[in-house]
Order: sequence, then C-alpha cells, then structure tokens
Amino acid sequence: MKTLVAAALIAIAPAIAMAQTDSKPAQKAAPKTAAKAPAAKKTTTTTAKKTTAAPKKTTAATSSRTQLKSAATQVASGFIAAEAALSPAELALADTVVTGHMPCELGAYVDVQKDPSSPGRFHVTGKNFKYHMQPVATSTGAIRLEDQKAGAVWMQIANKSMLLNQKQGQRMADECMNPNQVAVAESMKRNPTPGVLDGLNTK
Repeated sequence: MKTLVAAALIAIAPAIAMAQTDSKPAQKAAPKTAAKAPAAKKTTTTTAKKTTAAPKKTTAATSSRTQLKSAATQVASGFIAAEAALSPAELALADTVVTGHMPCELGAYVDVQKDPSSPGRFHVTGKNFKYHMQPVATSTGAIRLEDQKAGAVWMQIANKSMLLNQKQGQRMADECMNPNQVAVAESMKRNPTPGVLDGLNTK
C-alpha cells in the first residue's frame, strides 16, 4: 500500500510544480497593470493645466483692447479741449457777432446762432448748408467767422453780412441784414460818405 501511495505522489509532483510556476507570473502581472494608473493621472493633470491657461490669453486680449479704447478716448478728449480753447481776443470778437435769422438777397437767408456747448463759436445755417464757425481777427475791422474744414467764411460789416465759400470761390449769400444793419444801410443811403474826389476843384 505504501508503495502505491509513493508512486502516486511521484507521478503527481510534476503537475503540482507546474501549477505553482504558472501562478507566480499571474501574481506579478497585477502590479504592472496597477503601475500604469498614475500615468493616466499625470496626463489628466497636464490637460487640466492647459485648459485653465486659455482664459489668461483671453483676459490679456481684453485688457489690450481696453487700453486701446482708453488711449483713443484720451486723444479725442485732447482734440476737444484744444478746439474749445479760444484766445481772449477771439472771445472778445465773438461778442460783436450779430446773431439771429437774417434775410439775404434773392430770397436766401442765413441763421447765425451761438453754440451753447462751445463758447465763442457759432452755428451758421441756411438752405443746403450748415457750418460750425469761430471768430478770426482781421486787419480791416470786419468781423470774420470761419469754418476752416469746409472753407466757409461769414463776413459781417456795419450795414450787411455775406457768406463766402473759399473752396469754390463764390458768394453763397449776400446783402444779409438784421434790423440794425438795415437801419445802418438806410442811413448810408440818405447820407452817403463823401468820395475821395468830392470837394476838390476840378476847374
């Protein structure tokens, strides 16, 4: 009986050894699979960092646009401030400008009104035109308003006013008068100014 048991054990021994050998690689393989898990975490973390970095670029671009708008606003404000600054002499001339609705020859009219938002300047309007003018000193004593961009000039003397377009080289309106200028014109007709040759002995 003992002989038969020993022979059976000898026969089974190779199978037991092979089973133990096969089970060891299976146990070692598990850690390798588990070791790959951290690599996936690293990839996820890197992707998250890249995703969160995108808003920084958008914020920088927005900040740049804001700075450009602010600079443009400051430049525009500078131009407005420069335009608004008239000299004391120009402001004094502005006080002598005749304002109101004035009929002109050939049925035309010109309306001169002070610009409430820009002291010393005037809106000069009529049929098919509108100018923004400011006073300019002259050597003749005539009161002169100009819109330099449009090339328009408003000339005022004691008995009348006229509107000129320097770019076109023509008068747009003439013999424009307010009531005071009408009175002066009538007085000049009744009492004409003596000419240079009046009073001289021509014999």
